Amino acid sequence: MRHRSDREQIAAAKSAAIEVLLNNRTGPHGGLPRAAAWAYPEPYTRDIMISSLGYLVSGDQRLVSALGKTLEALARNQTERGHIPSLAHDRNDRGASDTTPLFLFGLALYRDYAGDASFLDDAARRALTWLAYQSPDDLVMVSQLPTSDWRDEQSVFGYGLYVNALVYTSLRLLEQHHGAATLRSLMNRFKVEGARKQPHVHEGLV
Repeated sequence: MRHRSDREQIAAAKSAAIEVLLNNRTGPHGGLPRAAAWAYPEPYTRDIMISSLGYLVSGDQRLVSALGKTLEALARNQTERGHIPSLAHDRNDRGASDTTPLFLFGLALYRDYAGDASFLDDAARRALTWLAYQSPDDLVMVSQLPTSDWRDEQSVFGYGLYVNALVYTSLRLLEQHHGAATLRSLMNRFKVEGARKQPHVHEGLV
């Protein structure tokens, strides 16, 4: 049997990945994409925003359209204070710490792809405001409650690295450079020695 070349394997993997995304692009909840074909028919914000990378790099307009439709649904179901729900179709499924920065992440990528820098501008402003109010010391870094991100069984309390990495990425993509630089200065000094607390380590950073 002839072994496939690296290029052939990559092409086959890409084709299979796009097939999965296309299969999941519509689901039973308003035609929004489903997180998985079997176990998760719901349009989970987290899954779809992370999948936005594949949606857009595929260049398939059916997937691009599905992403735009999901972003619009999230904006419609955004809370008054700017929080993005965990399910795109359910405004009452709240409490996740990562859905709002993930919404901004997916929105920024979609805007760049579509060439529409003002798409869902009001929703973006409200989401950024919500994130600002999640920073107890008013220095950009956001806090979270336990089990409020994708690690449902792991208790991360306070300033989690995962959520703040999403916030940083979203700020960079949206050209919020001052906030991103401030957050980077708080997060980018991880050398810790000995048992004593060092002043460069942000209090509570998990």
